[in-house]
Amino acid sequence: MAPLKLLRIYHVAIPLLKKVQHASATHETSENLVVEAVLADGTSGFGEGVPRAYVTGETMATATEELCRVDLSAFVHAPRSFEDVVQRCRELVMPGSERDPRRAFGNAARCALETALLDAYGRAFNTPMTAVFDCLPEARPIRQHRRWVRYGHVITVGSRKKEFLRALRTRLYGFKDCKVKVGVDGSTDDVTRLRRIRRVLGWQIDLRIDANEGWEPGEVRQRIEELLEFRISSVEQPVRHEHVAALASVRGSVPVALMHDESLCSLEDARRTVQDGTADLLNIRISKCGGLINATLIAAYAHRHGIGYQLGCQVGETGILSAVGRHFATNLAGIRYLEGSYDRHLLKERLTVEDLTFGFGGWAPAIEGPGLGVSIDREALARVTRHVQERSVE
Repeated sequence: MAPLKLLRIYHVAIPLLKKVQHASATHETSENLVVEAVLADGTSGFGEGVPRAYVTGETMATATEELCRVDLSAFVHAPRSFEDVVQRCRELVMPGSERDPRRAFGNAARCALETALLDAYGRAFNTPMTAVFDCLPEARPIRQHRRWVRYGHVITVGSRKKEFLRALRTRLYGFKDCKVKVGVDGSTDDVTRLRRIRRVLGWQIDLRIDANEGWEPGEVRQRIEELLEFRISSVEQPVRHEHVAALASVRGSVPVALMHDESLCSLEDARRTVQDGTADLLNIRISKCGGLINATLIAAYAHRHGIGYQLGCQVGETGILSAVGRHFATNLAGIRYLEGSYDRHLLKERLTVEDLTFGFGGWAPAIEGPGLGVSIDREALARVTRHVQERSVE
């Protein structure tokens, strides 16, 4: 088997089909990090990360710097097996994370690197990425393969007409659950919005809300109580991370689950959640958590401690991260909600040859094949690439 020879680091900018607005940010273009790992025999694999300063503190510049500095000496020598690759990836440490007590800084870069390595060596060993779950002893209690999974929908903040159309699409498309973004300054009050949206959705769809850190600690309970009539099932990240300890007194006093998102970027964050009792659910997004291995370890930890979890996604993820998320979704049990695979519905460019967009009702199949199980459209990648940097591995 061949050792790692080269990393290609792509800074890509992908236009979105529509503006996406929430309390933390507004997106019209997604700037993503794509990494290509090239082995000495010419085999290559691709990975992706989505650096967001308001999530893990990363920017494109810092993520690229992390990839140029990370110690890759473990891959100078050829691995003996795919399990050996997984172990080496598990031991990767991004330089910046050592200075971060949350171990979150560098996670988008780590995700892109880890995925590229698993894809390349999966192809070299003719092994699917799903083998990762069999190589992690912690994952055994939640290991469960499914041929099909069902994603939910998200309604972002927009004009009254746009919100009506998005709610109508959610209902007509047959989704079973939906998340509504709330807490955005300057928008119509959330009680009025949810009343309109619930009227269109009907009462059969599971409805949850996401404040994206938009509320103050002292108003969380009141805000939730004002929305109870709309049968919300969970409230995601109501306060900024630095105020998350305040949720311990709210949790259990309201009849809905509290979910961490920006406050869940690492296994260390998951441990703190259990220790402080601040949430009932964790939103595991592959990029912000540092890749498939870390995401799986967080899910396993949550399961052991009686905390629920969902698979989330970040705005602008391409088919590369959609594929990683699909492997997570189709191979682990107990996932409360699934978000992601919006590809055709959100992006103007598709980087994978395969279309991973979910179908009617949110249904999507498992991915087969070695490595990531998808192919990269290099012409599309070239069209959206702003800058390429190479790093030799010796």
